[in-house]
Amino acid sequence: MIFKHIFKVTLSWLNNAQPLTKKIYNKTHRISITDKPDLMVSAAKAFKGDPTLYNPEDLLLSSLVSCHMMSYLYICGQHNIEVHSYTDQAEATLETEPDGSGRFTKVMLNPIVVISDPSKIELALSLHSKANKLCFIANSCNFPVTHHATCSLS
Repeated sequence: MIFKHIFKVTLSWLNNAQPLTKKIYNKTHRISITDKPDLMVSAAKAFKGDPTLYNPEDLLLSSLVSCHMMSYLYICGQHNIEVHSYTDQAEATLETEPDGSGRFTKVMLNPIVVISDPSKIELALSLHSKANKLCFIANSCNFPVTHHATCSLS
């Protein structure tokens, strides 16, 4: 049986900036989700956005790294692996064309996991592949999401 879950957001943008030159619009906008703090979002600095705000590229990579971690912790729980900490310094590659189009071509996750049982280090490392198969966001991407995981003891 397939279960459907609906997610909703509201985007609000208002052209209240200075008169435009070269038809370049202000790219700052608000993302609202019921019962959650609003996010102020802009384009990346490379695309003439506000570099102090989140951008869609940041948020896509953040979604991937967060979803992978939650999937991984779920799988570790199934295998009785006690995880003490989890960090990741992920990296995404975006390629752009001269016409302004572009796409992500790859994402590398670099999870660093600390566990308590030395006999489960190999298993803990292997579970990243299973977590990737469970990750809703990774399953929705048309580019490879790979892992360079490390695991140590607390």
